[in-house]
Amino acid sequence: MDDPNSAHYLQTVVELGEKRPVTTSRAIYNTQGLKVLDKGVAINAQLYARLQQHQFDAPLDDTVSSSTTVTGRQLREAATALGAQLPFFARLMAEPGLRDLLLDGLEAVPLPPAVAFQLTLACEVRPTLFEHLVRSALLAAWLGYTPLAPRFDVTMLCAAGLLHDLGMLRIDPVLLAPRQQLTAEQRRQLYSHPLLSAMLLERHHDYPRTLLRAVLEHQEYLDGSGYPRALAGDAVSPWGRLLSLAQMASAMFGSGGEAPELRLSVVLRMNPHRYDAGLVQRLTGLLDPRWPADASSPERLPRPAEVLADIDRLLADWPTAVLQARGITPERQARLGLVAVQCAQLRRTLADSGAAPQQLALLAGQPEDGQLQLELSLMAREAAWQLRTLARTTRRRWQAEADDMPGSSYAGWLRASEAVFQPLLHTPAAEDDASGEG
Repeated sequence: MDDPNSAHYLQTVVELGEKRPVTTSRAIYNTQGLKVLDKGVAINAQLYARLQQHQFDAPLDDTVSSSTTVTGRQLREAATALGAQLPFFARLMAEPGLRDLLLDGLEAVPLPPAVAFQLTLACEVRPTLFEHLVRSALLAAWLGYTPLAPRFDVTMLCAAGLLHDLGMLRIDPVLLAPRQQLTAEQRRQLYSHPLLSAMLLERHHDYPRTLLRAVLEHQEYLDGSGYPRALAGDAVSPWGRLLSLAQMASAMFGSGGEAPELRLSVVLRMNPHRYDAGLVQRLTGLLDPRWPADASSPERLPRPAEVLADIDRLLADWPTAVLQARGITPERQARLGLVAVQCAQLRRTLADSGAAPQQLALLAGQPEDGQLQLELSLMAREAAWQLRTLARTTRRRWQAEADDMPGSSYAGWLRASEAVFQPLLHTPAAEDDASGEG
């Protein structure tokens, strides 16, 4: 597990110290018992090099404090502003009684000093992350609300959404960019952040085990494709399922792309096995995925129906003959057999989403429709991401380079896949291979 006092976190603390007073609340010692700083010392950029040389005997959160920290009232104001800025959140809070319940729950989230300090770091130094946390809090509480839900549960669901990504403060901030190409080290950091978030909250007695488990599981998916433990089905807790969906939906509104509700609608349709069907149905009922037909969008592709048809053909052409290749072990045969199943599953998902080969052939010959072209473009990009994952999974599960695979059909399939997804995802081949994302 990553160090809670990582260099990235120390840099974030120093950045806050440049914005407002941050001082040591007690003397700071390193793991050898030597005093690094006295109590009352201001943390700033001049101290960064000195601090970076030490490993501390306690988390920085317990040894430093800010002149002011995020409060429940400030969280309430941030959530209220969301309703004024984004129509989706205005609809989410349209019912006065439910609106008050959500805002009261968010304002009542327990904020021990160390947690309040971390939220302040997010608010002041990583505002994109802070906005994501507030959106996730509202979505988690809304998804979990029922007329019989205790107020305590609403507050704890707000807390789960608000605090689930505190571990992101400890990793390379470049990972906050949506769909960033990752190095192996950055990927390891990313996969560890749910563990870090849960560990940071577990030190406090304000949060129940159900919340801690949900935070740990917020990147787990029902089909087993998530992390850090690749849980599947009933192994993911009810609050874990809820938080997984809430944080993904929140990300759609913060990635800087246009038409977030349409993009969220497409992602939900293209990933039917990842999320709880009942929760998805409720969320879908709140969406308004319309997009002005005459509006321009950088997401729109020139011929999205043709791209989707290419992806469908690649999925249909996955070389199943590899499974019968001479010398393949039963273990590798089983692992690659799962890839074949996933290819077939993605084809069915495309067909269920209106992108079956026959439908695509008809759409390709029809006059251009702005809304339809954008929706097909978003589907093509999402399908390309999933195709890339399948291609990388086959490489990893074979544990060899494509040219070493038995039969040229397999290497040809990988090359054809890369030719489709690289232009859509702006991923150079060398960079793509180096990152090794799964």
